[in-house]
Amino acid sequence: MAITAAMPTAKERPRRTRTKRVSNLPALKLSQLLPSHIDLREPLKAVLVCEDCKTWVPVTGMQSKVQKLVPHHTGKADVAAAIHCRGSNRRIQFDMTIPEWRQALADAVTEASSRQATAVLPMAFSPQTNRTLRVRAERTLAGRVADWDSVLPRVAATDSNRQAMPAGDAPTEGPVVPLHPKRPER
Repeated sequence: MAITAAMPTAKERPRRTRTKRVSNLPALKLSQLLPSHIDLREPLKAVLVCEDCKTWVPVTGMQSKVQKLVPHHTGKADVAAAIHCRGSNRRIQFDMTIPEWRQALADAVTEASSRQATAVLPMAFSPQTNRTLRVRAERTLAGRVADWDSVLPRVAATDSNRQAMPAGDAPTEGPVVPLHPKRPER
């Protein structure tokens, strides 16, 4: 018989666990968890996020004296390594009622939806830069066209200087290449 060195994978776990084992970690209090990490919509099928592995885990023993997290692995079933989570069988202390949880969840949703995204603006490096940025933000299309029209004569003068042939011999080989392409008239 050949022995393989394959990693063990997590197997499909039963829905209900009947174990008397209890974790030695302190009990989780529902009031200390985020309301969004608790699901008490169906009280007999309560689910919450394990603090250790950050996965949703059912709570067992809802009708008994001791409620605790179902034993679970840190990896996905039939995929990852079957490493037992240290939060398994951890006791749960129900220190809030279902209506209190619903109110806390509604408050959390309201608070999260009231937040507004802020526009992050670049910090000005100097007062001059700050003034420049403010003026640029206040400029209109007409102002930009006027600025461009005021620059056009200097641009035309620069283009004419570029098109002038320098003094000296012209190249004897090769095609004639214009220094600047012709622009259409406005």
